Amino acid sequence: MKRIIFATLILTLILAAESKSCTNFLVTKGASKDGSTMITYSADAGGFMDPLYFMPAAKHQPNATIDIYEWDSGKFLGKIKQVAETYQVIGNMNEYQVAIGETTFGGLEALNDTTGIMDYGSLMYIALQRSKTAREAIKVMTDLVAEYGYHSSGESFSIADAEEVWMLEMISKGTHEKGAVWVAVRIPDGYVAAHANQARIRQFPMNDPENCIYSPDVISFAQKHGYYDPKKGAFSFADVYNPLDPSGLLYCEGRVWSLFNRCAPSLKLSSDYWRAYEGQEPYPLYIKPDKKLSTRDVMNLMRDHFTGTEFDMTKGLAAGPFGNPYRWKPLAFKIDGDTNTYGWERPISTQQTAFSFVTQSRSFMPREVGGVFWYGVDDTYSTVYVPLYVNMTSIPASFEGGSIRELDLNSSFWVFNLVANLAYTKYSYIIKDIQVVQKRLEDKYEMYQPAIEKAALELYKTSKDAAVNFLTDYSLSEAQKMHSEWYELWKQLVVKYNDGFINDVSVANGRAPKGVGYGNEFFKQLIKERPGYYDVKMKKKKDAKRK
Repeated sequence: MKRIIFATLILTLILAAESKSCTNFLVTKGASKDGSTMITYSADAGGFMDPLYFMPAAKHQPNATIDIYEWDSGKFLGKIKQVAETYQVIGNMNEYQVAIGETTFGGLEALNDTTGIMDYGSLMYIALQRSKTAREAIKVMTDLVAEYGYHSSGESFSIADAEEVWMLEMISKGTHEKGAVWVAVRIPDGYVAAHANQARIRQFPMNDPENCIYSPDVISFAQKHGYYDPKKGAFSFADVYNPLDPSGLLYCEGRVWSLFNRCAPSLKLSSDYWRAYEGQEPYPLYIKPDKKLSTRDVMNLMRDHFTGTEFDMTKGLAAGPFGNPYRWKPLAFKIDGDTNTYGWERPISTQQTAFSFVTQSRSFMPREVGGVFWYGVDDTYSTVYVPLYVNMTSIPASFEGGSIRELDLNSSFWVFNLVANLAYTKYSYIIKDIQVVQKRLEDKYEMYQPAIEKAALELYKTSKDAAVNFLTDYSLSEAQKMHSEWYELWKQLVVKYNDGFINDVSVANGRAPKGVGYGNEFFKQLIKERPGYYDVKMKKKKDAKRK
């Protein structure tokens, strides 16, 4: 009976992880090639799309208020006081190059508070409207939950400006008290960090306010309510408020391992920890990469199916005949008559991503030019990250609207979904066609960036507005071109892979279909499953009676 209860608990935890599956990677100035700070975010909850957030700068009347609606559900939570001035926000980055991402870790269920007003989504976007630095954003967020209560479960936030990169972890005090307990750690310059739905800050310095800030009761609250006993060892935020279980290791720390393993292979971090072997050391909160990272490096780190490792999701029976690295939900599954719970791997790249980004904040440029929000929709593996300068005066129409309930060819979200979903049918072939266009576009953005910014800086000497307008025109133009090219790619792929063939449309009669079968490994598995069934030869029935 105990085994069945434990299996049910693990299944519940895995299903919960599916609904909050996001990934953040944090890069400090000294870890980047050009001195940028960068953070990434993939919004991976399936069954939703979110138009690109855009809030222009504004002045507000005394006694103005804001209605707070929960980001996930749209539920009205209450009102809070508005401030006199707010800053422009595009996506998850503001005009002062402050950027914020998140991953939900949930944490102790007893610390959920349905009476609070501030949910994690509102915290992010309001902090961006009110902050010129990462430290200011941390203060805004923690002050808001202290005043209005925290409606969400446990969250890890990535917060960066052009100088510093921080990780903030927060969880509600539940029905015990109003507000939240939290700790924020600055990532040392020259290092990178990551989190993916599991709290990662363990022990932290108590007397180093330059590098660590925390709520005064972060430890005493846990002691008071029986979540922490000092006799059992030093206080660890992650271990107290978000104790690890097998699902947290397999589905969260696996993504951290992948990022760390790919940017610092010299560390030879063992996979045993995330594969849930007992007695293994946790991965460090941050590491030094083997080489400094460019924005393209960071984009590519967010594209991962454990490729090249023993966990490569393009291999094996589960990948099917065309090496499909995607596993259809739910992640966890059971077999009739078997009390075990099983689960698929959870890579960084997943079909359920709604949008993702890489932020680029640069202290060596005017903020009007230095802040770039590299934005992509749908699966990170097949998306294109287009540069959006965060002081631009409007956003691309193809990122503005749309609905998850209705296909819209004017929405980039839907056009990218059309391409990706077609790729899932014959993945090992179609992904190569996608990557040709993806690389060409991202190569272009990378090649153009120095020249575009040089021109913008020249304009900036004469007129800030002229520089902003120039970068607005460039961002809007490239986003629209990308949308159009991806729509054309979809049409070409539909024709090329029609009816399961690979069609050569360059021949004189307009089409030369080629059947490519299923591949040697799949055929071996097929024959092994039903020996003799597929033989093309005359056969004798084994049970035939002799005369």
